[in-house]
Amino acid sequence: MVLRIEDTDRERSTPENVAQILEALAWLELDWDEGPLSQAERSDRHRARIAELVEAGAAYPDTATSEDVRAFKRAHGNAGYRGEPRPGEGAAIRLRVPNAGETVVDDLIRGPVRFENRLQDDFVIARGDGTPLYNFAVAVDDAEMRISDVIRGDDHLSNTPKQLLVLRALRCEPPRYAHLPLLHGPDGKKLSKRHGAASVQELREAGYLPAAVRNYLALLGWGADDDTTFMPTSELIERFSIERVGRASAVFDERKLRWLNGRFMREMPLDAYVEAAAAQLEREGHPEVPGDRERLRAACAIAQEKAQTLSELWPLVRFLFEPPLEDPKAWSKVMRDGAGPNLEAALEALRTAEPFDSTTLEAELSALVERLGVKARDVYQPLRVAITGTTVSPGIFDSLAALGRQRALERVEAAVERLRDRSDSG
Repeated sequence: MVLRIEDTDRERSTPENVAQILEALAWLELDWDEGPLSQAERSDRHRARIAELVEAGAAYPDTATSEDVRAFKRAHGNAGYRGEPRPGEGAAIRLRVPNAGETVVDDLIRGPVRFENRLQDDFVIARGDGTPLYNFAVAVDDAEMRISDVIRGDDHLSNTPKQLLVLRALRCEPPRYAHLPLLHGPDGKKLSKRHGAASVQELREAGYLPAAVRNYLALLGWGADDDTTFMPTSELIERFSIERVGRASAVFDERKLRWLNGRFMREMPLDAYVEAAAAQLEREGHPEVPGDRERLRAACAIAQEKAQTLSELWPLVRFLFEPPLEDPKAWSKVMRDGAGPNLEAALEALRTAEPFDSTTLEAELSALVERLGVKARDVYQPLRVAITGTTVSPGIFDSLAALGRQRALERVEAAVERLRDRSDSG
C-alpha cells in the first residue's frame, strides 16, 4: 500500500487536511508500506514528462479559451474539442485524443466500461503556468511508482479514461482498476451528516472502535460466502475478494455499526477495554478518571455488557466517580409511595451483607423482595436512583458492589432522609 497525498490543488491540500488524513488512517490502524509521498513535490518529474509528450507531438500548447472550446463543440455536433498548437502567453498544454475508437476501462468490479474517444476533448494536462493537472500527475505517478492496483470510488470512473490516454501516450502499462460503489444513507441518498457520523474523526469521537469500523466498512458492498458478519481484521484480509464487491451503492446504517461495535466491545479483553475507555474519557474532558485505574477497571467490568459505544460508558459509570446526579424526573417517577419503606429495608440489608459483592447482594436483596411481597423494580429502582441519581445504570448488584459499602450506605441514607423530609413537609 502506497500512501500518496494527491496535493496538486494547493488551496485544498492544506497541512491541516493532510494531518487529518494521516490521523484517520493511524486511528483505523491502516498502515502503509511506502509514503506518505507528496504529489506536489514530484512536479519536476511531471513537467519533464509533459515536455516529452510535447516534443513527441502527443501534446501541444493551446491558448484556446473556454468559449473557444464551446464554439468548436457547437460547430462539430458536440464532438470532443480538437485544437492545434497555439503557443503564447498563458497557453495550456493539451493531450491529443484519438478521433476514432474507444478507451476501455477493464474494471475489476464492473467489467469493461467503454468511452468513445470522439466525445472526449483534447484535455488539459498542464495549466498556463506549467503546473500539471490531477489526471496527468496521477497517471505519471502510477506508472513511475509501479502501482499495480488502483481501488477507489466510482465517482472517479470518469477520470480513468483520461488517465489511460495519458499512460498510452507515455507508453506505460496501466494498473488494474476497481471502482467501488459510493456509500449512501438508509434513505438511498448520498451519505452526509444528516445520516449521522460522516467522517472517521466523527466515528472516533462518537466512541466507535477501530476494529469495528474496519469490519463494518469492509462489509459494505461485500460479503463472505457464508454471510458471516463479525470478523476480526486478520479474517477479513484472508477472506476478502474484490470479485465479490457489488456494483450497487452500499448503504451505511449507523444502527448496524452500533450493533457491531457493541459486539466488539463485549468481546474485548478487559485490559484492552480499560485502555480504550481511558482514551475516550480523556477526549471527552474527564482527564482525572483515567488516573484512577482501579476504579476505572471496576467501572468497565460492570458496563462492558451494556455499552454499545465508548461514548455511552461515562453516563453509565459517572456515579462511581462523582456524586449522584440531580434528576427531578427520575425522582418523581421512582421515589413515590412505598419507595421510602422499601429503601429503608434495603438499607438494613446493605449494612449486614457480607461480603459486599454482587453475588451476596443479589441473594440478600432478592430475599428482601420476597419478604416484602413487592416487585423487584420497587426495590431496585429506588436503590438505583439513590446511588446514581438516574434510572439507568449497569446491573444494580454490580453497581452497588463497585461503589463499595461505605459510599453506597451514605447515598442510600441520604435518599431515605430526603424522602422523610419530603413526607414530613407534605
